[in-house]
Amino acid sequence: MRSLAQRLGIKRAHIVGHSSGGNIALQLALDAPEVVGSIALLEPALVATPSGPQKDSAAIGSTFQIGPVLQLYSAGDKAGAVDAWMRGVGGQSYRDALDRALPSAFDQAVADADTFFGQELPAVRQWSFTREDAIRIKQSVLAVLGAKSTEVSPVFGKRQELLLAWLPKVEAFILPDATHLLHVQNPRAMAAGLAAFFARHPLSTFR
Repeated sequence: MRSLAQRLGIKRAHIVGHSSGGNIALQLALDAPEVVGSIALLEPALVATPSGPQKDSAAIGSTFQIGPVLQLYSAGDKAGAVDAWMRGVGGQSYRDALDRALPSAFDQAVADADTFFGQELPAVRQWSFTREDAIRIKQSVLAVLGAKSTEVSPVFGKRQELLLAWLPKVEAFILPDATHLLHVQNPRAMAAGLAAFFARHPLSTFR
């Protein structure tokens, strides 16, 4: 991301990251703080939770075990693996919102399953973000939680609690009528929330 910003001639920017993209945003703030003006974290895929050991069921989503999902993928059932994963993080009716907003998204996810299950997911599970790391992030942060996300899994609420407890300059934002799909389910409110946050923290005031 830093290399892309340099290539585009962007010296500093507001950074928005959803799910594992939130992890990337946090890592960028640690590696190149001068590039990051503010951060909006849309339910980042944090492994640590405030309540206990870093088990797969707690780290990835307590409503389902990751093992059966990976078994489906290993057996060659990519569509089944993607569907099981999405139900675990987005709820049983995730396809309604996905098909309405992005009709080809599920098929694209199946096409990209090797990248997700073979590269992205292992990287997320290996990535570490500690309280000490959080203290180093001095930028203003918007921590976004879907209002219905905790109905899918309590882990989303636990991650939100962690962000609010650890980050020095953090604001909470609850997105109405949304699970982990957030901006897909409620794009208007998400855009308004981001715009208001950026207006409160213009790039010109960042030090």
